[in-house]
Amino acid sequence: MDLEKQRLSIEAARLYYLSDFSQQDIAVRLGVSRPTVSRLLQHAKEQGYVRITIVDPQEDLGALGERVKQRYKLDQVLISYSPLNEYREIQKHISKAAAEYLHQIVQDADIIGVTWGTTMHAVALQLQQKPVRGVEVVQLKGGVSHSHVNTYAAETVNLFADAYNTIARYLPLPVIFDSIELKKMVEEDRHIQRIIQLGKQANIAVFTVGTVKEDALLFRLGYLSESEQKLLQSTGAGDICSRFFDSQGNICSTEINNRTIGAELEDFRRKDKSILVAGGQRKTDAIRAALIGRYANVLVTDQFTAQALLHE
Repeated sequence: MDLEKQRLSIEAARLYYLSDFSQQDIAVRLGVSRPTVSRLLQHAKEQGYVRITIVDPQEDLGALGERVKQRYKLDQVLISYSPLNEYREIQKHISKAAAEYLHQIVQDADIIGVTWGTTMHAVALQLQQKPVRGVEVVQLKGGVSHSHVNTYAAETVNLFADAYNTIARYLPLPVIFDSIELKKMVEEDRHIQRIIQLGKQANIAVFTVGTVKEDALLFRLGYLSESEQKLLQSTGAGDICSRFFDSQGNICSTEINNRTIGAELEDFRRKDKSILVAGGQRKTDAIRAALIGRYANVLVTDQFTAQALLHE
């Protein structure tokens, strides 16, 4: 009788846990009553024929985030679960996590520096209204004036300003000038100086990284010569605010950097919260280099990117 009960318990467990049969279907198949199936399944668990393991993604993500935090000496790492290792899917989840984090930390009188791009726009769309006072929102980099691709520069900073009950401070200039002399002349304008200084004073910076791949927006729009593109592709890993750095986080080209307007890379090291929001296979090298360069102290990413960051 015990052997028969054992056989029926194991058979019922296989049908229920492995083949997704209902208890009624199992009863019909084994020629027993439904209550008997329930007792057989309970017996299977008690005897150790069935072992149920629950995997909590949040618990695993917390441990993964702690490893990344220790590796790159960050203040905080937020790992958002993405069901797919696909850029758009990852962007959707990390932007939501970044928006929720900002809702927690933004306080009265904060100055928030914001960059642009599809990831920053995705964050901006997820922001919740927060009744804070005296907050300022400032654009950290110039824009692209002749792009056929929407960079959402103005819309992003406007959405941030709306969420925190303030007005947006724009940097209405091209991100890279043709010459250092022209850039210096424009920077002498009092209004421009005030915006750049406000960006330096920002205690919170929210930004992403760009790549040096052939499809990089600035490459496609002609802001850089062919020789400059080749230089950045051969020596660079990515960019923040269109300031290009190598795998160790060092500026790739002083000449290009001197023609770029907006926040300096060094500025990001001084922020109370320097929040890098980025993920995806194509951005892993840029993220790693940015972290090595110590330009972020908070990272918002996904589990696939986090795992890649832990493997050289």
